[in-house]
Amino acid sequence: MPSQNMFLSKSDLAYAELRERILTGGLAAGSRLAQYELAESLNMSITPLREAIRRLSSEGLLTVETHRDVRVSTMTADEARQLFEVRLSLDPTAAGLAAKRRTESDITAMRAAVDQLLPVTRQWGEGALAAHRVFHQTLYRASRNDVLIKMLDDLWDKSDRYRRLGLDLPPGDEPRTRDLEEHHRLVDLVVDGQADQAAQLMYDHIANSLTATAISALEERENHA
Repeated sequence: MPSQNMFLSKSDLAYAELRERILTGGLAAGSRLAQYELAESLNMSITPLREAIRRLSSEGLLTVETHRDVRVSTMTADEARQLFEVRLSLDPTAAGLAAKRRTESDITAMRAAVDQLLPVTRQWGEGALAAHRVFHQTLYRASRNDVLIKMLDDLWDKSDRYRRLGLDLPPGDEPRTRDLEEHHRLVDLVVDGQADQAAQLMYDHIANSLTATAISALEERENHA
């Protein structure tokens, strides 16, 4: 659990911990929350936990069927597609703005992040996903648009469950050298101030992402359910 912070309420701490477990797959999609056991493991009463549950329900990450029956929201092709469509719009916009507004510190951060990338395959697992996330954060934060950054942070959080699904699929084991090359090219374009080219490459990059793979898998699964 995140370290106790005197500036955070117990409800905030419960919210942060549950949200992280859901997004990282620690709490599986569709699973039922054992509320009293969770509260005990978090060293708090049931009240702040239920406040956190209400917040996560409003975000669509939890489904409250009855007072006692709370489940992690299922993963659907429709939600994956909606997240994907918004990212196809926002990520290229951020890349274009980054090419116009990046600072020397942004460039240093992007180059350091791209050097830490690993192929996003089952072999490299969580480490590869974490490095991939850090890289994209350094790039879209260089847009210097706080509203856009906040929206993309949220989109990336909610897309994480679908990336993990894509990682578990057979295509996730294929060498992803194209992805690695695209990341390096994105940095070069942003550093060189080529906004239009950076935006286009980012669009193409998102279009062939793990989320796109997950959408196809979920559609096939739902069609055969």
